[in-house]
Parts: sequence; structure tokens; C-alpha cells
Amino acid sequence: MLWAQTRTETMLTLRHGEQVLLTVIIPVALLVALSVTTIIPVPEPRVGSAAARIFALAVISSAFTGQAIALGFDRRYGVLKRLAATALPRWLLIGGRVLAGLAVVALQLVILSVTALLLGWHPAASGLAWMVLLVVVGTLAFGALGVLLGGALRAEIVLALANIVWFVLLLIGGVALGVDSMPGWLATVVHLLPSAALAEGLQAALVDGTAPSLRSVLVLVAWGGAAALLATKTTRLS
Repeated sequence: MLWAQTRTETMLTLRHGEQVLLTVIIPVALLVALSVTTIIPVPEPRVGSAAARIFALAVISSAFTGQAIALGFDRRYGVLKRLAATALPRWLLIGGRVLAGLAVVALQLVILSVTALLLGWHPAASGLAWMVLLVVVGTLAFGALGVLLGGALRAEIVLALANIVWFVLLLIGGVALGVDSMPGWLATVVHLLPSAALAEGLQAALVDGTAPSLRSVLVLVAWGGAAALLATKTTRLS
């Protein structure tokens, strides 16, 4: 039952044109742009640093933005109410969404990795296991944030807010523009954001081949835990 629900959720996501644009086309375009242009300062090796940042963006796109929008419109059209009335237990519905999110992220990373390799990327092999751990923790954290947003507000508001937050995190959330290049007060704030924690952790794993800092992991866990706790109290079926 879990496999069937996961497969259904994954296929529904991949059939949505806007989701494909957000989760595949835009990240690939940004990866190429950051790798071959010098408009935005990126540490050397440029392709490796760009790959780490765009991998973080891929997680945000699928786990947060895509999840929030899908959940918001599922509530609007009564999908959750219909599923809740079936034999599927609630934990299975949530588990199917989580595993579908991980599946989409895995597909994104395969496509982005191939693109980065063609651009000359040489990942640090010693950091690949850390990358997997960070991607899983990051997907769960941003997935919880997506459920928190999509489960409490009207679909139209969710659509607007999810895309606005995506752009904000991309521009000043430690993804496209590194935290080190920001003013001191802003860098202090951005360091506490899950987007910066994920991007910096992936930078350490994929470029330096080292473990992510404890701060990066704790920031992701704290945001994910808090969002999950709030989501259990605020998520509505309609």
C-alpha cells in the first residue's frame, strides 16, 4: 500500500508542468549559469560550489515549494478528505508523500549531477555519504515546512507564498549568494536559515570532502522538528 501511494504521488508530481519547471528546468539552468558566468561570486572550484548550492535549491523546490502547493490544492479540491475516507491510514498518506518527495529529489540530483559532470565537476568521493545524509535531513525539514504552509492556508495564498519564499531563499537565503559575501548582520540572520545550513553543509561534503558542521545539522533538525510539531496542530483536510 505504501509503495502504491508513493508511486502515485511521484507520478502526479512529475506530470505537473509547473512542478517540472520548478524542480528540473530552473535548477539545471541556474547550475549552468553559476558554473560558466562570473556575475555571482562563487568559490573555486566554481562548478563544485555551484553544484552544492543548486542541489540545496533542488531540495527546497521539491520538498518545500512543490509539497506546499500540492497539499494546498489537494485540500481545496477535497482530495485529502476522499483519501481519509478510504482504508488508507493517515500515517501511510503522510509516508507516501514523504517518500515521493525523496524520490523526486533523487531524480533531480541525478539530472543535476550528470549536468555538473559534463561541466567539469569532480566531486569529493569522501563526502558523498554526508551528501546523502544532508539531502535526507534537508528533504524532511523542508517537507515539514511545506506541509506547515500548505496544510493551513488557502490554496491561492499557498501558491503565492511558496513561490515568494522560494525566490527569497534563492536570492538572500544562502543559496545563490554565499553567506560569506553578505554584510555581517545579514550573514548572522541567514546562518540560522535552513537553506543556508543545507547549502553550506553540501559545500563541505561535495567540495571539501568533509563532514558538515554541527551547526548546519542542528539548524535543519530544529526547523524540521518545529515545523512538524506545528503542522500536526494546524493542518486541515479542507
